[in-house]
Parts: sequence; C-alpha cells; structure tokens
Amino acid sequence: MIVCIAEKPSVARDIAHILGATRDCGGYMEGNGYQVTWTFGHLCELKEPAEYSTMWKTWSLAQLPMIPARFGIRLKDDKGIQNQFAIIQRLIQNAEGIINCGDAGQEGELIQRWVMQKAGAKCPVRRLWISSLTEEAIREGFNNLQDQSNYQSLYEAGLCRAIGDWLLGLNATRLYTIKYGGGNQSTKRQLLSIGRVQTPTLALIVNRQNEIDNFKPETYWVLTTQYRDVTFTAVMEEGDRGFRTKEAGEAALEAISPLPFTVTSVEKKAGKEAPPRLFDLTSLQVECNKRFSYSAEQTLQLIQSLYEKKVATYPRVDTTFLSDDIYPKCPTILAGLVPYASMISPISGKKLRKDKKYFDTSKVTDHHAIIPTGVNPATVSMTDMEKRVFDLIARRFIGIFYPDLKFQQTTVLGEVRSEGLHIASFDDFIPFKATGKVITDPAWQVLWKKAPSNSAKAENAEDSDEAQADSSKSVTLPPFRKGESGPHQPNLAEKQTTPPKPYTEATLLRAMETAGKFVDDDELRDALKENGIGRPSTRASIIETLFKRNYIRRVRKSLAPTDTGIHLISLIREELLKSAELTGIWEKKLRQIERKEYSAPAFMEELKQMVSDIVLAVMQDNSSRIKQ
Repeated sequence: MIVCIAEKPSVARDIAHILGATRDCGGYMEGNGYQVTWTFGHLCELKEPAEYSTMWKTWSLAQLPMIPARFGIRLKDDKGIQNQFAIIQRLIQNAEGIINCGDAGQEGELIQRWVMQKAGAKCPVRRLWISSLTEEAIREGFNNLQDQSNYQSLYEAGLCRAIGDWLLGLNATRLYTIKYGGGNQSTKRQLLSIGRVQTPTLALIVNRQNEIDNFKPETYWVLTTQYRDVTFTAVMEEGDRGFRTKEAGEAALEAISPLPFTVTSVEKKAGKEAPPRLFDLTSLQVECNKRFSYSAEQTLQLIQSLYEKKVATYPRVDTTFLSDDIYPKCPTILAGLVPYASMISPISGKKLRKDKKYFDTSKVTDHHAIIPTGVNPATVSMTDMEKRVFDLIARRFIGIFYPDLKFQQTTVLGEVRSEGLHIASFDDFIPFKATGKVITDPAWQVLWKKAPSNSAKAENAEDSDEAQADSSKSVTLPPFRKGESGPHQPNLAEKQTTPPKPYTEATLLRAMETAGKFVDDDELRDALKENGIGRPSTRASIIETLFKRNYIRRVRKSLAPTDTGIHLISLIREELLKSAELTGIWEKKLRQIERKEYSAPAFMEELKQMVSDIVLAVMQDNSSRIKQ
C-alpha cells in the first residue's frame, strides 16, 4: 500500500476521492492501492527543557543558557492527537511508499517530516506539491510527484526556525522572568514572555506610542489665495510647511492683498496608473483590515477556508506575482467567474494583457500570488465574510488584464509680485501653486465603483482599492492662460504638526513585512520583504499572542501597548531582542537556508552564540529594573 498523509481530514478526503480510496476505515481512507490519512496540523513539537535534563525543570539562572546537545521531538499531550498518530504509525510501518501531502510550504513540510520521523518511516517518500485543491490541480500534482529530498532545504529552514524560537524564547523568558520579574519564595513572579518575533513586534508598538506621547506640536501658518474659484497655496522653501511665525504670515497677507495675482505657468501632463498588484497574504490581510476591519487572524482563517473550498489558491504566500505558466490558464479561470461576467466582458474575446508587473517567474518560488481557481463561486456555499474576501481576490485578478487608467495632470503656477517684499524667504514675489487631475480613461477603476463593503469600514483606508479608485477622481481646473492676471482673495490659516498615527493591524503588518521601514513603492517593499520579521503565515498569530498576553490592546481600530507591554520593553537593553531590523536579518538567513544559499548548521551555531551572549549580558546587569 502507498500511504498518503495530508494535513487535514477535509484535504485527505478530497485526495482519497480522486485516488479511488473510498472505504472509510476510521482515521484513514483505503482503496485502489492507497491508504489516505491525515494529521491535525502539528501532532509533534520540540521537547520541553525538563525532558533534556532534570536540572532544567526548575527555573534557575544557574542553569542558563539551556542548549540541548541534540534536539528531540515529542507527541503533543492530547488524546485525540495520540490516537491519530497511532493510526499513522501503523500505516507507515507497513507501507511500500509514502506520499507527503502536507501543505506546500515550510510549516507544512516540518509538520509532516516530524510525524514521519516519530513514526519511524523507512520506505521511500515522495512529495505532492500543489497550489490549489481543485480536482485538476490534485491530479496534476500526483502526475508530477517529486522525491522528498528535493525539499530538504525547506525542512531545514523550518527546523531552524522552530529551534531558534525554542532557544531564544525559552531562555530569554526564563532569564528575564527570574532576573526582573520580581517576587521571592513567598510571592509569585511576573512572567515576562520574550519571543524572537513577538518582542520586536511589541517594541514597534511601544516605540510608536512613545513617539506619540512625547510629540510636541509645532504651529505654522499656511498662506492661500482664491483666484477664479480655485485655491492656490503659497510655495515655501523645501522643508517648510508654511510660515514659521504668525507675524511673517500676516505681513505677507497684508502685502499681497491689494496686488493682482498673475498666472506664470500652465503645464498639462498625461499620466497612467497600472491596475493594483495581486494579493499575497499580507496585502490581503492589510486590505481586509482597512476595508472591513477584519483582524489578520480572521482574514487568514477566511482565505484558508476559501482555499479548502477550492475557490482560491494557496494562501500562505509572500509574492504578488504569477509564474508565466499560469498565463495560458487565465482564460479558463476567468470563464469560471460567472458572477463577474459583466466585468470580464470588456476583455473577453481579446488577447489578455500580460504585464511583467504581474507575470514574472523569477519572482515566484514555491507558490504564486493568491488568485481564484476558476471554480464558479456561485456553486460554493460561502459566508458573507468569505464572499467579501473572495470578491477582493476576484476583482484584483480581473483587474490585471484591464488597461492602465489614464489621466491628465494640470499644474498651474502663479505669483503675487511686490518689489522689495523681503518677507521670510521671499524677495519681490510670493509663488503659488494649484493642481488638478482629469481622468481621461478610468479603465480598471470601474471594477471598484461598486465594490461591496460593510458598516465596519476602516477609518484609515487611504491605500485600499476603493480609496485608490476614489483618489483618482477628477479634480478639474478651469482653463488658465499664462500671463493672465486679476484680483484674488488671500487667506492665512493657522495649522499644527500632528503626531504619528498609532498602528492599526494593517500598518503593523506592513511594518513587520518591511522590518519597520515604511515605504509606498511596491518594488522597494518587495526588496525589504527579505528582511521582514516573521512569515506571512505566522504574523497574525504573533499579533494574537500579544493580545492574549495582555501586552497590547485595541483602541477602536488602533493598537496600543498596555502598561505590562511598555514595562517589558523598558526592561530589555539587548537590542537584538527588540529590534525589528536585526531580527529581520535572521529571517533573511532562514529564507537563504530554504534556497540553499546559507548553511543550517552555521545558522544554529550563530543562534546558540547569540543566546549565550544575551544570558551573560543580563546576568552581569546589576541595575534595578524591577517594576515597583
């Protein structure tokens, strides 16, 4: 018998149906030479400290750092898991061959490898690697099974990640709890939980709150003038928002009021805007948080459900590109989107657009961007929340075949001239500027005119798809002629600088993705992903962990640190434990291990040295940092 091991019962049943393994044997399906069984996600985990050494059972500074000579795995302490593992073990020990049908990613590889190791697998193992659960994709995957050795580096990266989290998390948590958690033999210490990704993420939120709390607003004055019902704004020196003193602003206002306004330049420039990029998991979570206020964890669960319902492709991806071999399949995928026929009709019957912004095999590793599978969504039962998420994915996919939006940008410059003006940085004249934008061809923007939303629409949706469409609305200026002149109505408005905005889940996800650097450019963001903290599939759970440990809280849509979270970050002086950028360097090395560009043993040695250095530094700290 060939034993197939899937990651979930539902996936196993889909595979069993296609293979002809139709007999339910309790814990597995059998038939046609196959036995198809399943795990429930993680059945195994790394052993606890006390299982390596009895001395590590007691929390003691003297026993740190805890670095096992060799790491081992154990079954989770759960009766249901142990019963299912017993079935898997029995099947594996009698198998002629094994097919690893786990989720096609780093975590899925680790889950299945640990189960096979624990079960003592000796027979050859092949790997099923698919990006969707449609019948066509599963059949194609079984026709192209790979030897498991091809995915050894993927497993090594996952193993290094798990061991790294164990080494840093358990050692640092014990270290800080014992050293700074307070308490004595008669009082309970405060648990200070430290994590390789968790702590830098918390530090981002705490640091942002510190910036807000310590922000000192600066007052400035903006000079505008109304000419032919158009508001022109004074053009200041680079770096200046406006006049730095009220006196200077009022002097300028008084000087130009009786003088005519003259148009000095009228420039019209044609421009275009490409359709939005396809979704990776993070950008989908960002968009759903902005549009619907869904948490990162909710969005992950929803897209995972859509994947299992076969209407969307594999969700745990960090690329927004499709490989070139997907292009020939796109007409069929579009044909399956029956409810979107009116949106597809303008591009049907034509050669579909193929742009390097969306199709680039070199930007795709294990999986491509999240797109529909081509299964008619009208035939699938979906919740309202799932429908909203699917709708975003479908519109983005349809949009990449639409032409670029075209617009005309008009910039009008003017001035009010007064000899010997000498106010602030101005001599003889004050320049003004007004801009207008006229959409000449809305193209893909029409896809978002009636996109569904709900009452929980995000407050900070500046770069959501709907906001992106709204931002391109026409702002028409009347025709101006260079040299024309006439009366105007100047005005001086007092303004204040504003503090940084608190994080929302959307902006925090972006900060995690780019190791705390804030960029709008898609290409630069792609480059920074290499050093992002956490993986797309784990960032949602990291945020949820911070909530569960009472380190952060929600304030409407914003995230704020609790007193406990602020206190924890204040205790940590070791920059590596709380720096998003430095932690991102470790994440980059894990990705390099996956691509066979970096040595797993070398990474482990660096980790062990880092943990040892942190332990030594904290032990030598004689300052009092215990919260009173």
